[in-house]
Amino acid sequence: MTMPWADLPCYLNGHLGRLGDARVPVMDRGFLFGDGVYESIPVYARRLFRVDDHLDRLGRSLKALRIEDPYEREAWLDLFHSLVAHLPEVEDQMIYLQVTRGVAARGHAMPRDLEPTVLAYTQPLLALTPEQRHQGLICVTARDFRWQRGDIKSISLLGNVLARQAAADQGADETVLIRDGYVTEGSSSNVWIVRDGALLTPPPGEALLEGIRVRLLKELCEELGIACNLRPIAETELSTADEILLTSASKEVAPVTRLDHEQVGHGALRGKPGPVYAKLHEAYQRAKILQSR
Repeated sequence: MTMPWADLPCYLNGHLGRLGDARVPVMDRGFLFGDGVYESIPVYARRLFRVDDHLDRLGRSLKALRIEDPYEREAWLDLFHSLVAHLPEVEDQMIYLQVTRGVAARGHAMPRDLEPTVLAYTQPLLALTPEQRHQGLICVTARDFRWQRGDIKSISLLGNVLARQAAADQGADETVLIRDGYVTEGSSSNVWIVRDGALLTPPPGEALLEGIRVRLLKELCEELGIACNLRPIAETELSTADEILLTSASKEVAPVTRLDHEQVGHGALRGKPGPVYAKLHEAYQRAKILQSR
């Protein structure tokens, strides 16, 4: 379901209205410097999915930028549920939340005692189509030229925008980023490979964002009896992987079937979604029912 973005329910600094009517001063540091953080929280059947994990990460990002969390957890939850209620015709939604340092005269040093700007809105969740899941996604690789604090979910996303455009320019769905010969993440997703039946993804660190679905997939692997290891993944391992997967709030868990114009995988499954993906996708759908509130 699509609807005009201007009509979406929006919360801005204590006021609930239409997204098209929301206004932020031009001296807001989010506008001037990208000085803020964000989260995207999926909603399934009008229930928030893994929301505590998202709020935990929000807190870590705010602390890293020395911005005080403007609300207690229960206040955040009340806000999210209010937004969901104001889009009654949509069962599956995506809440976007952004907190900036606030409004001040332009200067690079962090002003003290500012009131953070809080923006949140919800929209219909744009999920992968059945065709995309059946055929798999197309990816390209590119050098990870972004700043070195990828662990902060910053609104300063120009590097990610350029990386994603590198994929769009080649008719691909996502860019897998490489730094010093090792995989970091995608432009807006975490990257996984399957080798000998085991699921692998790079460990958390300052170079990449700890995706909410990293912890979730570890839990699902334990439930399914699939080995799951967090370790560095060399770029050379991509071309020999049995499967490549992406995870994100919107993609959930998704198969990659082509990388840099070459089919992923081996034998009869070359260029097709693999068995580990199929098991994780099914388990993910169960988790959406059990882990939403």
